[in-house]
Amino acid sequence: MYNFDAVIIGGGLAGLRAAYELVNNKIKTALISKVYPIRSHSNAAQGGVNAALGNIEKGLPDNWEKHAYDTIKGSDYIGDQDAIMKMCKEAPYRIYEIEHWGCPFSRTDEGRIAQRPFGGSGFPRTAYATDRTGHAMLHTLYEQIMRKNEKNKYLTFFDEWFVTKLIVKDKSVKGIIALDLKTGDLHPFRTDAAIVATGGVGRIYSKSTNALINTGKGLAIAYRAGADLKDMEFIQFHPTTLYGTNILVTEGARGEGAYLLNNIGERFLKNYEDSKRAMEIAPRDIVARNMIREIKKGNAVNNLYLHLDLRRLGEKLISKRLPGVIELARKFAGINAITEPIPVEPAQHYTMGGIDVDINCRTKIDGLYAAGEAACVSVHGANRLGGNSLLETIVFGCIAGEAAGEYLSKIKKKNERMYLMESALREEKKGIEDLYKREGNESSFKLFEEMSIAMWNNIGIFRNEVQLKEGLENLKRIKERCNNVGIRYKGKRFNFELYWLLELIGSIDIAEAVIMGAIERKESRGSHYRTDYPKRDDENYLKHTIATYSPEGAKLSYKPVTLGYVVPAESYFISRRILTPLLPSGSPAAALCAAPAPCILMENTALPVRHRF
Repeated sequence: MYNFDAVIIGGGLAGLRAAYELVNNKIKTALISKVYPIRSHSNAAQGGVNAALGNIEKGLPDNWEKHAYDTIKGSDYIGDQDAIMKMCKEAPYRIYEIEHWGCPFSRTDEGRIAQRPFGGSGFPRTAYATDRTGHAMLHTLYEQIMRKNEKNKYLTFFDEWFVTKLIVKDKSVKGIIALDLKTGDLHPFRTDAAIVATGGVGRIYSKSTNALINTGKGLAIAYRAGADLKDMEFIQFHPTTLYGTNILVTEGARGEGAYLLNNIGERFLKNYEDSKRAMEIAPRDIVARNMIREIKKGNAVNNLYLHLDLRRLGEKLISKRLPGVIELARKFAGINAITEPIPVEPAQHYTMGGIDVDINCRTKIDGLYAAGEAACVSVHGANRLGGNSLLETIVFGCIAGEAAGEYLSKIKKKNERMYLMESALREEKKGIEDLYKREGNESSFKLFEEMSIAMWNNIGIFRNEVQLKEGLENLKRIKERCNNVGIRYKGKRFNFELYWLLELIGSIDIAEAVIMGAIERKESRGSHYRTDYPKRDDENYLKHTIATYSPEGAKLSYKPVTLGYVVPAESYFISRRILTPLLPSGSPAAALCAAPAPCILMENTALPVRHRF
């Protein structure tokens, strides 16, 4: 049995940033990851990270208020505005922090951190390291943790381990059970605090930019242990992925000035009312929908895909700022992006929903926290702006680590858990042994593929009641067939038949929450687009969807959105002008505006409503 004060599940940017905070406070911590941390999906983030640094000024100077306003507007007004303000206020501080740790951001001629425009933003506020920003940030953070851990040894890595169960008693964390993939043995970890930072759920879709590890299992573990999921129906589809492989082609390409073209070389986004103003840097949900509309009109190249054209940017700029795009296009599409357009299509990219947490990353289970894409604070609402996901990982990863450390300093540790851990381990071992004994003829690999295809076909970019209910019925049939999955290979070391069966069971739980939330949200908002309910309905659906686990399926309820800064408007495209906050003197929101970064808001802060812009 292992004993740790805190356990972090997931080794990407959010998990590593939480680990840094815990190690810095000399808290004995375990970090458990299915892969080595520097192989985490954070590596795949290309375009950049948002912060109102104001390094590339055009007209009025940028500031955190404008960043918050663009984020609220981009969320289609269902993001919690106190959390968004907190993230945007802290953004410059966290960017300069990781820069001082050694992150090699691209630079302006004056030596400042370079910034580029991204979709839905009124200013060029996306800092970047060419088009490998996630890679640069992940390696920088990992190096800093290793440097700090070299001195005090408070952090232990468990690489290629797989968490199967979260142990909860009396609504508080008592430990976890994890499978060592290398040996096939289950081990209990006794702990008082756990942070889930396992990323998104993209692999429940057949077309996704996500790594194979992004199955949603981390969310499913917390979900079955009693934590709620929030806003799972909001799934983001990225407009530009390589046709066929769905490898991401960064939004940074469009931010630098690349065009989207149809089969006659026309910039077709000008033909749609909601994208004709911002064109290629309109919000992702709008661009993705209009690309599908253009394909359905018969205007696709070879009736299959559209073109992303970088050629007008010139070889020098493309080579300097988008070297990763050149490499990906050459290796995976056989295209020279300097002289040829790139074939692209929309695909699933990001999960706006996640484990329901408050502004301090706390769940309703004492000692359980979540951060990054696995969590829903909610700072993205119905549609995430490009560049805000990397920002979320370092802002709320830090906050999760701080909150867990504060919790651990206050609780009284109890030693009567030995029986509880032994009982949980016996139960989990029996469950695994029962899976090994199955002799059914179904394949977990095949069922996972069928599930992901059904999700793409029925709960994709365009949705309606008939498709959604058909998708739910398909999922129920797949869930039943899981009981007939047989494991042919009986060995324990790296048994991927067992591994993918466990992943599949968790993914089905998450997919069910996505579908049921989508069925009940009878409106269109952000990435959730219902052809049978094409308008946004603030009167009935300006609220968060909450999914609670039950063996019979997800039980849905709702909670209010935290407003108080921007009044919801009818359209994304209202004035970007930011007014001086009209807030009562001495109010929490006025203090937030006046306070230096980083700023910590109190939980459930009531913010007065601002004037419509």
